[in-house]
Amino acid sequence: MQIKSDGQNYAPKGKERPVCGKGEFPVGIIGLDHGHIFGMSNGLMEAGASLSLVYDPDPAKVAAYCQRYEGVKAARCKEEILENDHIRLIMSASVPDERCRLGIEAMEHGKDYFADKPPLITEEQLSLAREAVKRTNRKYAVYYSERRHVEAAVYAQKLLEEKAIGDIICINGFGPHRLSLPTRPDWFFDKKRYGGILVDIGCHQIEQMLVYAGAKDAVIEKSRTGNLKHKEYPGFEDFGDMMLTCDNGVAAYGRLDWFTPDGLGAWGDGRTIIVGSDGYIEIRKYIDVANDKEGDHLYLVNHEGERHIRAAGQIGFPFFGQLIRDCLDRTDNAYDQETEFKAIELAIRAQTMANVIG
Repeated sequence: MQIKSDGQNYAPKGKERPVCGKGEFPVGIIGLDHGHIFGMSNGLMEAGASLSLVYDPDPAKVAAYCQRYEGVKAARCKEEILENDHIRLIMSASVPDERCRLGIEAMEHGKDYFADKPPLITEEQLSLAREAVKRTNRKYAVYYSERRHVEAAVYAQKLLEEKAIGDIICINGFGPHRLSLPTRPDWFFDKKRYGGILVDIGCHQIEQMLVYAGAKDAVIEKSRTGNLKHKEYPGFEDFGDMMLTCDNGVAAYGRLDWFTPDGLGAWGDGRTIIVGSDGYIEIRKYIDVANDKEGDHLYLVNHEGERHIRAAGQIGFPFFGQLIRDCLDRTDNAYDQETEFKAIELAIRAQTMANVIG
């Protein structure tokens, strides 16, 4: 397990569990603006995908990507990838405000699409994406990594399905991040490009809330955002939180911030606490503070007692293999498309209605 000090370039690695034959699922990569592309690439490659062609306007980023993933070839332009009949899926970690337009282009060229989070940043883009999915019958998947690429989070979902803590009552999600100011590009501080803190990293929390709660929708009861300590970047938000009520009555709260101190051995002390009628679960995703620099800790307390589960290496990351098979077989096992969009819809709503503090 790697030490997770740099969140923007953290790329989890799992075991190779191919679900398709060699060369059966070629992937094209367009847009290398965020380091999440490496986690996305690792997950698909471990599940059997062939990383085929890559394009970004910055040749240095393309060269670094090709050096990291053997066999990938540089494309001269994005059209070379979009128009390649062999490419099954387009994957992108471009600047957030560009992801929707690229996704629609990919689907209109007969490709499925896999975007970094947030997959889009405005209500208008969401409407266009929904219409394009319906019109083209292609997939628009999202790298909601805080649940899909954390083994303790995957393990927690299994326990919930087994009713280990009874019926879900309340979900609290905490997503603190390290800012690492000198490494951030200009678009990172421009809300018109990243969408605001509740859109950018809040969509992670909402996706978890919906899935863990078994809900289809939710009401944003209250939300807040603020730039509390970084006034030199007027377009930036370093704090946000929100309170939701899911359509099945589950209460939920999420908090996001960019205040992780340098002394922490991970890029953020991400946690999720799920309270049920017969117990509770706490997920310590990336670190167990002052105890273990490795992550994937899961604590389960119910009527049978207390358990500390080290989830690393136990359950893997099934999302990536399921996504490949869904694209090949035209099934819907990896995710529910409406939930995929509902998470970002609610994040945009929370961002829009947020009270500004500070």
